[in-house]
Amino acid sequence: MKFPYEWQIGWRYTRASKRASRNTFISFISMISMLGIALGVAALIVVLSVMNGFQKEVRDRMLSVLSHIEVIGPSALPDWQRTAAEAAQNKEVVGAAPYVAAQAMLTREDAVRGVLLRGVDPAEEPKVSDIGKQFRAGHMESLQPGEFGIALGNELANAMGVQVGDKITLLAPQGTITPAGVLPRLKQFTVVGVFSSGHFEFDSALALVNIRDAETLFRMSGPTGVRLKLADMQRAPQVANELAGTLSGELYLRDWSKQNRNWFAAVQTEKRMMFIILTLIIAVAAFNLVSTLVMTVTDKQADIAILRTMGAQPGSIMKIFIVQGVAIGFIGTLLGVAGGTLIATNIDVIVPFIERLLHVQFLPRDIYFISELPSDPRVNDIATIGIISFVLATLATLYPSWRAARVNPAEALRYE
Repeated sequence: MKFPYEWQIGWRYTRASKRASRNTFISFISMISMLGIALGVAALIVVLSVMNGFQKEVRDRMLSVLSHIEVIGPSALPDWQRTAAEAAQNKEVVGAAPYVAAQAMLTREDAVRGVLLRGVDPAEEPKVSDIGKQFRAGHMESLQPGEFGIALGNELANAMGVQVGDKITLLAPQGTITPAGVLPRLKQFTVVGVFSSGHFEFDSALALVNIRDAETLFRMSGPTGVRLKLADMQRAPQVANELAGTLSGELYLRDWSKQNRNWFAAVQTEKRMMFIILTLIIAVAAFNLVSTLVMTVTDKQADIAILRTMGAQPGSIMKIFIVQGVAIGFIGTLLGVAGGTLIATNIDVIVPFIERLLHVQFLPRDIYFISELPSDPRVNDIATIGIISFVLATLATLYPSWRAARVNPAEALRYE
């Protein structure tokens, strides 16, 4: 297949000429521009993949404790089975379980901690969360009604200095009216389990009790609401809107994205800012093409003049240098996408190797609770980065190409 001469000349200018050191230098600068684009693209892909991985890891750990959707009654939900049955009519709902949510205080000797107390049904809870699989000591099934057992997050248990089998006192904020005044309700619980979700917020402030014990302690006529699990958690906002129109009664629905709106908004803002910052690196590398092509135009003025005298139009001259710049940008983008994707998909192997080689640990478990660097490369991100890089490289070719088209043949050949 025979390509137009503009393509052939433009591609030839991207390669070094062994007969002229000046041409070799210009080609070296072209290679540096190409590698700069590749490095910027690869860095952006790796960073966004790691940020996606952290977000996914934290989200999954949150949702191992939280539910996808919570259906909350005005005060209590005595007939939670009907609500669960109505919710199950939606094909996205795959599990339902009742719960009681309240705040309380735990005391033991001199230790006092405020906690989020959650009453659960050990038989129903596995349908909506994986917290039963996260017990380090004891079992969730030990939360039997009437026995007043309690399971604590591992950070909370360490702060209170308790282990399985120890006694701990729970203070309910709702008081009991007596002739001596309002007194807080106290109840002694036995620690029957310690769990670790891997999320500090929950492990340091969450306590589980049997739902019947919670109803008794807080004098409730039923559970606070029903927790729902979906087949696709990403559709939680849409499913919550659908259920709001189908469930009977005055109910409030809250999906997991609303429960952690501030955190997810902060992560998205950070991701956008990081995308902008690293895109500037690609822009700097792409606009290095301007200096590369300007040098090429200056060096090739005699060639341009000869082509013009042979009948080449200014548009053809522009095409030659556009082809050269686009070729550099395309190859650099392609190398960056390939290298960045390769690193992002194998970061679980690369990072441990570097840690062993340098005898360092980038993510100490006792600080970050995540010992491995997560990565989640996404096709949409990679495609967007590649397109932006190629567009920036193409834009960078316009001025030098326009300048080449304005070369005066007589002036260019005067000193040749």
